[in-house]
Amino acid sequence: MKKRIVLKFGTGILTTDASGLQLDRAQFSRLSAEIAGLVSAGHAVVVISSAAVAAGVAALGLDARPSSLPAKQACAAVGQSQLMRAYEESFARHGLTAAQLLLTHGDIDSRQRRRNAENTLRELLAFPRVVPVINENDSVAVEELRFGDNDRLGAEVADLVRADLYLILTRTDGLKAGGQRVPVVTDLADARRHVTGDKGEHSTVGMGSKLDAVAFSTAAGIETWILDGLRPGQIAQALAGADVGTRFPSRQ
Repeated sequence: MKKRIVLKFGTGILTTDASGLQLDRAQFSRLSAEIAGLVSAGHAVVVISSAAVAAGVAALGLDARPSSLPAKQACAAVGQSQLMRAYEESFARHGLTAAQLLLTHGDIDSRQRRRNAENTLRELLAFPRVVPVINENDSVAVEELRFGDNDRLGAEVADLVRADLYLILTRTDGLKAGGQRVPVVTDLADARRHVTGDKGEHSTVGMGSKLDAVAFSTAAGIETWILDGLRPGQIAQALAGADVGTRFPSRQ
């Protein structure tokens, strides 16, 4: 059965382990090959991508991610083109075309701008070899820079395009309880008991933000997964219903 799938890639899975501030071309190559496999199978794919700030830090020759919002926005402005170039080059090897969209939560909250975004995405998805790549418009908006709302933005886009699946790929193998992976979560309130404030050095949020996004997407009728984005094959395995990551069934 052909599905509409939204994939959210966090900064931690798109950058190198050494610094977290350099785009990992091997990861882009692997993830693009997995996306190409989905497209070849007839599925429609939308990518929500972080890492513009990290790419900008590297491009500007900075030693660390800046702390001030204006500096982060400047890094995002420089890094967004670097990020899209990485997608364009890796997609091209598989005959795919990347389509860039920069959105804010205001775009989705506004009735007219939401309709415009919805119309644009519908037209793009009519082309089977085109993959929309969406990021928060960090150079003018600050929500993602402060709160890591690309998780929530991904959930909102999944609702916007009426996705069947929303897959959040991060550096952790799903939700953990007592150090053990939780395969399936049906009670989000109970799941929050296991959430800590821990996050990666180059991440802006921890698991709490992801569960907020999960609450939104599952309430919208979209099955959602949190997966280990550093482990090959997780996307296809989740699509097949395998025991990977953590699955959050639709609440509709």
